Amino acid sequence: MTARVAVVSPLEVVSTGLAAMLGHHPSEVEVVPLATGRDAVDPDVVLYDAAGLHQGDGADLDFLVRETTAAVLVVSQDLRPDLASRALARGADGLLPLGVHEAELLDAVLGATRADGERGTAAPRVDAVEHRLGHDVGLTPREVDVLALITQGLSNQEIAERSYLSINSVKTYVRSAYRRIGVATRSQAVVWCLQHGFSVDLDDNPGPRN
Repeated sequence: MTARVAVVSPLEVVSTGLAAMLGHHPSEVEVVPLATGRDAVDPDVVLYDAAGLHQGDGADLDFLVRETTAAVLVVSQDLRPDLASRALARGADGLLPLGVHEAELLDAVLGATRADGERGTAAPRVDAVEHRLGHDVGLTPREVDVLALITQGLSNQEIAERSYLSINSVKTYVRSAYRRIGVATRSQAVVWCLQHGFSVDLDDNPGPRN
């Protein structure tokens, strides 16, 4: 059965390039537009360019993850692990580097359509975990969010307001995050975060978690 794949990117060069690679395999993959509306048929897989999180608020990714049956594979630049982490935190099924080879892209797409009872496959999810911010030291998604906001210069009170947390909860996450990354001060935390791929752009902050 041919896999139906939609490509979502704000950059024409990315969407055209991914579609061209998949277009070399018409017997296995059909590149389709992302349809909308009540009677729209979901694709089997969506390739979502993480650059969309930099240029928008991520509402399009949230819709794909929550409201469609498609497996969502994020395509991300190696230089922007913060965007990849945000996409994974929002529920994307897997992660692929922007420079993915054609054979690897095809394997990931076909693997994500396997009827194994779950969206996505083990291989993309493993790659995704390895690229998640703070994975190597065991940071939780919430701790990543708090550290991201600290890196961007927000106070604990501002973090609480932005993330819909109590100030005591923020302090708890700060303490636990500091222990995991081996620092004792805010300035040390910022240095560590900058060395490990966190962004200083406030617009790149992950959205609040419920």
